[in-house]
Order: sequence, then C-alpha cells, then structure tokens
Amino acid sequence: MNPAYSVIFFTTASGLGYGLLAFIGVFVSLGLLPADRWLGLWGLGVALAAITFGLLASTFHLGHPERAWRAVTQWRSSWLAREGVVALLTYVPAAVLGISWVFFEQISGGIALAALLVAVTSTITVYCTGMIYASIKAIPAWHQTAVPVNYVLLAAMTGAVWFLALLHIFDLPTVPVTVIAVVLLVFGLAAKMNYWRQNDDAPVTSTSGTATGLSELGDVRLLETPNTSANYLNKEMGFKVARKHAVKLRRIAIATGFVVPIIFVILAALASGISAVFFSLFAAIIMMIGIVTERWLFFAEARHVVNLYYGETTI
Repeated sequence: MNPAYSVIFFTTASGLGYGLLAFIGVFVSLGLLPADRWLGLWGLGVALAAITFGLLASTFHLGHPERAWRAVTQWRSSWLAREGVVALLTYVPAAVLGISWVFFEQISGGIALAALLVAVTSTITVYCTGMIYASIKAIPAWHQTAVPVNYVLLAAMTGAVWFLALLHIFDLPTVPVTVIAVVLLVFGLAAKMNYWRQNDDAPVTSTSGTATGLSELGDVRLLETPNTSANYLNKEMGFKVARKHAVKLRRIAIATGFVVPIIFVILAALASGISAVFFSLFAAIIMMIGIVTERWLFFAEARHVVNLYYGETTI
C-alpha cells in the first residue's frame, strides 16, 4: 500500500495523545497527581493537541473532507464510524476534567470519575482505530487480532514515555511510571517483532487461481496486463518500496522506537534535575521517530489482493 502521510500522522499523533490522556486519567482517578493547574494545562494540552491535530490530519487525504462528519452516522457497521463517535465523546469528560483542573484546581470526587472515563474512552478509541484495519479482509497482513492489540499497546507505550517526561518536568515522583514505561517498551518491541515474524512466515492465502476461481484448472498466470500504463490501483495498492528496504527500516524502527528510548528512560531515572528532564524528553522524541517509521512500514508493507489481477501470483 502507498502510505498516506496524513494517516501516518493521524495514527501516531492520536496514539500518543490518547495514550497520554489515558495515563493522566488513571493517575488522576487514583489520586496520584497534584491539583496543580500548570500540570493539568500542559498534560491535557499536549494530549488534546496531539489528538485534535491527528483527527484533523485524518481528513487531509479525503477527496471531500467536508463530508467526513457523515462517517459517524454508520456506527452500527463501521469501525471507522465507531472510532469517530468515541473520539468525539472523549472530549466531553476531558473538557470537564480540564476546566475543573486548570480553572479551579479540583480533581477529586466526581472529577476523578470523569478522569477515569477519559482513560476508558481513550483506550476504546485506539482499539477502534486498530479494528478499522483488522476488519479489512482484502489485506491479509492487517486482518488479524494482533493489529488492534499492537495499536493499543503502542499507544500506551508512547503515552507512558511522554507522561514520564511530564512528571520529570514538574519534578514529581517517577519510579512507578519509569517501570511501567520500560515494561511497555519491552512488550511493545516483542509484539511488533512477533507481528513482523507472523507476516513474514504467513502461509499463502490468495493466489491468481483463487482470485479468478480457476484454480481447479491448474496454475493461473497473467497473460497480459489489463492496462498499458500504471493506473491508480498500481500506484496505491502495488507499492513496493517498503519491500526493498524493509530490513533496514525495521532496524531503524527497533532502534529508535524501542531500544534507545529504554536506555534514556533508565538514564533519566538515574539522573536528577535538568539532566533527567533532558533524558526523558529525548527518549520521548526519538521514540516518535521510530513509531513513525513503524507506522509507515505497517502501511507500506501491506499487500492488497487486487494485485493478483495485475501480475502478482500470491498474496
């Protein structure tokens, strides 16, 4: 698949935002954060900004983005619509939490319940995003339960690392979140490598014979291409750049998205003051480079079965 940069930005930015929002919601609901308005302003501000810009970016590749609102009307049958509905609903408890925290420095009682609701709806939204791709049967690499699991896990991972940086900036206790961040980074790396291994070793599910219904007659091969020059399907569904550089890009994703962040998260835990802030912010920033690379590969390595009608023999 030819990756749309708007979708890459959407999935990475919204994953970061919802992950950070979920951690803030959980820690507020447990009474583990102070009612400091500046902490609330920066924490919720970064999370909601990432979410909002991500959601807006998701409409950039549409031919008629002004019609995007209609997608939410199909929530009974569409994971895209369900994602949109829950994403919009998340703003309600987030607004309640934000107003109470920033303007009144109150995050207990009913506000703590709103914070917990924020965490729940954030997690559901990311799960729906993963299910959008997992529900597409025509792309075998996506049509598996590992996809939504990876989306939720990586969102939690990015959220944890950014939440840790926020705690370092405000000089708050970081030991529990440091442990959580390292564990999520390790599990995130394991899940991603397992996903790549499954796709690399996956048995052939579709062939030219199954696509045309002629497999019983023997091997089916393309005699002539259906068009004399590249068309939209060739450019969008027959993207092959990632397959040529997959190994190199996977190594970059592993190093910058997981390994280096683990090192700097640990360094931040061992340091103090401005050094700890620097290490934690560097871990968060370098991690996003790896996640963008991982997400680009997620789209670019995917193979659509329509390619079977344009010369591919197996998918």
